[in-house]
Amino acid sequence: MESFIIEGGHPLQGEITPQGAKNEALEVISACLLTPEPVRISNIPDILDVCNLIKLLERMGVSVTRHSRHDYTFEAKDLHLDYLSSDEFIQQCSSLRGSVLMIGPLLGRFGKATIAQPGGDKIGRRRLDTHFLGFKKLGAKFVHVPGRNVFEIQAQQLRGCYMLLDEASVTGTANIIMAAVLAEGTTTIYNAACEPYIQQLCHLLNAMGANISGIASNLLTIVGVESLHGSTHQILPDMIEVGSFIGMAAMVGHGVRIKNVSLQHLGMIPDAFRRLGIRVDEEGDDLYIPRQDHYEVDSFIDGSIMTLADAPWPGLTPDLISVLIVVATLGRGNVLFHQKMFESRLFFVDKLIDMGAQITLCDPHRAVVNGNDHAKQLRAGRMTSPDIRAGIALLIAAMSANGTSRIDNIAQIDRGYEDIEHRLNRLGAHIQRIDS
Repeated sequence: MESFIIEGGHPLQGEITPQGAKNEALEVISACLLTPEPVRISNIPDILDVCNLIKLLERMGVSVTRHSRHDYTFEAKDLHLDYLSSDEFIQQCSSLRGSVLMIGPLLGRFGKATIAQPGGDKIGRRRLDTHFLGFKKLGAKFVHVPGRNVFEIQAQQLRGCYMLLDEASVTGTANIIMAAVLAEGTTTIYNAACEPYIQQLCHLLNAMGANISGIASNLLTIVGVESLHGSTHQILPDMIEVGSFIGMAAMVGHGVRIKNVSLQHLGMIPDAFRRLGIRVDEEGDDLYIPRQDHYEVDSFIDGSIMTLADAPWPGLTPDLISVLIVVATLGRGNVLFHQKMFESRLFFVDKLIDMGAQITLCDPHRAVVNGNDHAKQLRAGRMTSPDIRAGIALLIAAMSANGTSRIDNIAQIDRGYEDIEHRLNRLGAHIQRIDS
């Protein structure tokens, strides 16, 4: 197990470019299973979750050509369908959250899929009901095999229908879309997730010959086609990484430029930081965050305490709540954070409290941060990363703290952030990776 040693108090200055979007990468790479023809995808982030998915596809028989570190071609021509029932496949799926995204394309193209309960972050309940209810409405039958903890899903012919999703699940929407593009007839999905990841998936599928309309809305119409062909696709910059860099620049930056962020796909992320008093300048397709000696949390017009809550797109993504909490600790004023989606994601604030942050954890979903207006820096400490986003939040806290901190279990951070210590060290950070 590896750890980070972080020497706090070193200012960040310079330029940094965000990686490709992790969540989009998992979706569009899985979509390659829908066609036997080559699909070339660029700007793929070189991170653990994505690399593990690519390795899993290779074991399934997908031909993978690596043109460069971030540029791959996938050809799912001769798949080993028997492998999908093997214990090895089940074991691999159980350790990778993104494996759930293979159900839709496998079901759509081959009429069957076997999938284990996926792994990933331990941040609370992440149910699959939305996925399975959607598949069932398309005509699939599924059986849970308790002894192996796997789901077997079969369908002789998927048929389009109208469905109202019980929740606007991003992975659920993506999975259902990928199953429906090859279904017979027309599928209408209401209450669909409309995140940029979903929009990008739909654009790729349409480029492959699918017929999807209503993109960027919560009402999608999919007219089934007989087959899909190859195409090319470029992944968007990772908006979560952009938000993470804004947080770092706000707390320890002396002028940081975030390059090529794709502003039109950031939604309200920049404004969420502005509500905390952070100055975020838009310059072309870049964001520039000048040095912030002080920043004051806004209040609502009626004078009530500022509340930041996650919500489905175009609301604030839950993946940035952890970062925003850390940033708020050094602001002036109070802010209530409401993490609605995951009931275990706020427990990391105990580690921030140990570092001297004034935070009241109200319940598993809500925390009040009392900012100290830079009157008192955070203390260094030893921490363990419980999940990807809490991990990056703790890294930001350690970079702003007095003294030397240690973060264990950084494999969680590696799952979502590419070469993070090298990229931040080039900006002036002092982060060292060690074997525990």
